[in-house]
Amino acid sequence: MLKGKNILLGVTGGIAAYKMADVASLLVKQGADVHVVMTENASKFITAETFQVLTKNKVYVDVFDENTDDYVNVPHISLGTSADCVLIAPATADVIGKIANGIADDMVTTTVLPARCPILIAPSMNVYMLENPIVQDNIEKLMRFGYIIVEPDNGHLACGYDGKGKLPQPEVLVEHVIHAAAKEKDLTGKKVLVDAGPTQESLDPVRYITNHSSGKMGYAVARVAAMRGAEVTLVSGPTNLPAPIGVDVINVTTAEEMYNAMVSNSKDSDIIVMSAAVADYTPEVTADNKIKKKDGEGMNIPLKRTKDILKSLGEIKKENQIIVGFSMETENLIENSRKKLESKNADMICANSLKTEGAGYQVDTNIVTMITKNDMEELPLMSKNEVADKILDKVVSLK
Repeated sequence: MLKGKNILLGVTGGIAAYKMADVASLLVKQGADVHVVMTENASKFITAETFQVLTKNKVYVDVFDENTDDYVNVPHISLGTSADCVLIAPATADVIGKIANGIADDMVTTTVLPARCPILIAPSMNVYMLENPIVQDNIEKLMRFGYIIVEPDNGHLACGYDGKGKLPQPEVLVEHVIHAAAKEKDLTGKKVLVDAGPTQESLDPVRYITNHSSGKMGYAVARVAAMRGAEVTLVSGPTNLPAPIGVDVINVTTAEEMYNAMVSNSKDSDIIVMSAAVADYTPEVTADNKIKKKDGEGMNIPLKRTKDILKSLGEIKKENQIIVGFSMETENLIENSRKKLESKNADMICANSLKTEGAGYQVDTNIVTMITKNDMEELPLMSKNEVADKILDKVVSLK
């Protein structure tokens, strides 16, 4: 997702500097052109040569060792000004203090100052150092200036203490870079409401009725919308998926809870994408105790209809609000989806079939046909993140 993007890594002298080799490698695999600058203390934990091999670019440690005859493209200026995103990790208390107060006396701090792109700061240090009010004041100062702070993890620290201060895992750091730099922010100022995953309708304290939805499609829509600058609220049924960066997640269990969350959050939303697999029926009665089986007897479960969330949102749709629904079918895909588009007062239906290989609940890919009142576009097999991008492209064209 970072193909053609220039990513600058600033590595400072913390024990977690070794993790940055994996970060650099993962960014390269994402298609990024990765450049690395280091403090001299960082080079005591990991060598510049390691990053040079991984990135295929020269690594700079000493401002006075730039070795260039090009006085127009001086590295500590050109690297900062050409970057699409800067990640300082691990960010020590020393470097955080320097950047917060405009001090530029090493290759990292000197290169950050001229940067005009998103700058991510990932603090990593002893828990008591992190909690020091001076350090906290410097972090808050950076946030006021628009720097993005990547929250450190809790856990056992290299110094032997337990608490907050661990550098997040490389995959998490890379996801923060992707969030900041991968997409144009064409949805800035828009509020997007998404639902995802299954619902669970309890029969008794032990059993419930549900479906096979993994939530992957809805989470992809929420993730990509946030990457494109939207303020995103995700109403999620039970899933095993991590919350996307920059997304406000509301966890629900039942169809009734999802209905209430979607309706209450719909009023301020510009775009609503309903990708959840909401139960159509729920038990008329939920037993207080476990229902015991009886030898030789079957079991009947009286069910009642749940509220139709998409239809309800269509009935209260405000002017200029875009509503997108999903239609999972096993037969008459286009016909059934067109009927749903009209009956629910939606602006677009994303139709897919469980019988199509590569589409469906548990997989990472999908095949979707986007149906509006005026046209229809069938997308080829692609990742759910790519499908999410196409859906949002279509939504932007409808505005």
